[in-house]
Amino acid sequence: MPEYDGKVLQVFLHQRLIGTLTHLAGDKNLFAFTEEYIRDSARPTLSLSFQDSLGELRTAIKVARTRLPCFFSNLLPEGAFQEYLAKKANINPKHEFLLLWMLGKDLPGAIVLQSMEEDIPLTSSSTEFADTHEKKKIPFRFSLAGMQVKFSAMKEFGKLTIPVKGVGGSWIVKLPSPVFPHLPENEFSMMELARRTGIDVPEIALHSIQDLRGLPPEFAHIGNHFYAIKRFDRTEDGGRIHMEDFAQVFGIYPEGKYDKVSYRNMAERIWKENGEAGIAEFVRRFVFNALIGNGDMHLKNWSFLYREKNKPSLSPAYDFVSTICYLPQDGLAMNFVDDKAFSSLTLAQFKRFAGKAQLPEALVLDTVQQTVEAFAEAWKNVNDLPLRKETRDVIERHLKTMPLWYR
Repeated sequence: MPEYDGKVLQVFLHQRLIGTLTHLAGDKNLFAFTEEYIRDSARPTLSLSFQDSLGELRTAIKVARTRLPCFFSNLLPEGAFQEYLAKKANINPKHEFLLLWMLGKDLPGAIVLQSMEEDIPLTSSSTEFADTHEKKKIPFRFSLAGMQVKFSAMKEFGKLTIPVKGVGGSWIVKLPSPVFPHLPENEFSMMELARRTGIDVPEIALHSIQDLRGLPPEFAHIGNHFYAIKRFDRTEDGGRIHMEDFAQVFGIYPEGKYDKVSYRNMAERIWKENGEAGIAEFVRRFVFNALIGNGDMHLKNWSFLYREKNKPSLSPAYDFVSTICYLPQDGLAMNFVDDKAFSSLTLAQFKRFAGKAQLPEALVLDTVQQTVEAFAEAWKNVNDLPLRKETRDVIERHLKTMPLWYR
């Protein structure tokens, strides 16, 4: 059993202490809000998952065993990437508390986690964080949630640099994949195509891997290009804007991102928070990703951004990739009405969707048709994007199977 029982991480939101995350005996983790945060009626929102059906703060939060409470677990990298980081830090990947402690200074959004004994490492009965000197030698610079290898980076003299200490940076750098060829080129092209279709897309870039400074040597030879996207949870002066992905919104652990919630549930929440503008953008993104054959639009690839500290709106778009180029039989990531097949997306299906989610039918159907038209125009001029001919051909064949595509 680890020897870090009773260790406490302070939870700061917008530089304000709002709660504590405590590791208890029996490998349990408890999150509790501060009394000051609870009493503040104008409190900034940490997560909609901490609100009840009336919008009131839920303060009775279940203790989590081994895992962190759901909101915090979703801040961590996933899968093989999480295992890689845990191995690098010489900790058990199942001990999420330790991993979050290591990553707590550069998390998504405006949240920072800091040990009450900031310079004293957490230890266990093994060699995990055996002394402060060893902890400081670990170049822990992978602090962003998700499956793919990515870093927070800063721009210096026109070049992107991964900070040595892993804290700071207004860009996210995503490296080539050893499994999916030309992934950076694919994502850059799909995101730029989305911009041309009228979707809210941040500043993006595609660069030679040789131009990335501070890249750990084990990643120096894995591909030719890297993809970069400007962080929308950071301001120009280095400030932080809070955000949460939809797995956090719905209180679902990362492994449930494909099957615990449907697109209808998402749309209902967006309608409640953002009204017509939010639903129009949701439909645009959904239709666009169906047209390019993106089967990975799961809960963690949608987020709310808190430009106002207690009012969420859809964040700019991210993680748009044509997955059918790698997985030809791919379908929708989650249920749409009652199906996951791209070929099920007819205007009649969208009409059913609007009815079930109690959305304005005319708004949904008009946005679908406008998005298809805008995409068709953008697709005519796709040749200036760094897409391989094979990729374009796959998408062309896919479009011919789409009922919405009548060309």
